[in-house]
Amino acid sequence: MSKYVDGFVVPVPKKNLPEYRRMAQKAGKVWRELGALEYTECVAEDVKTGKATSFPRCVKVKPTETVVFSWIVYRSRAHRDNVLKKVMADPRLASMMSPGKLPFDAKRMIYGGFKSLVDL
Repeated sequence: MSKYVDGFVVPVPKKNLPEYRRMAQKAGKVWRELGALEYTECVAEDVKTGKATSFPRCVKVKPTETVVFSWIVYRSRAHRDNVLKKVMADPRLASMMSPGKLPFDAKRMIYGGFKSLVDL
């Protein structure tokens, strides 16, 4: 069965990584509780700045920042839309959704929904 994935690339100030982790752990629990199949957040370890494009370039990472690469897996696009609607209405996350309260610059976040092409 083909799955659906929301993917994210986020610039996070290194000093804010503990706060980002707490936020992600809370959000991940809510996403999973409301139906997401998987919720994963990864911090850059072996990510070079490319000459033309790269993870750091795509979010205009600053020297004091690192890149977080994340994904959430669903059964289908319809399942994603249903889970996302519940997540956005969940009061446990409302305080974290304000751009001014996020531990990163949401304007430089890259995200999108993807239908799986190969799923082994």
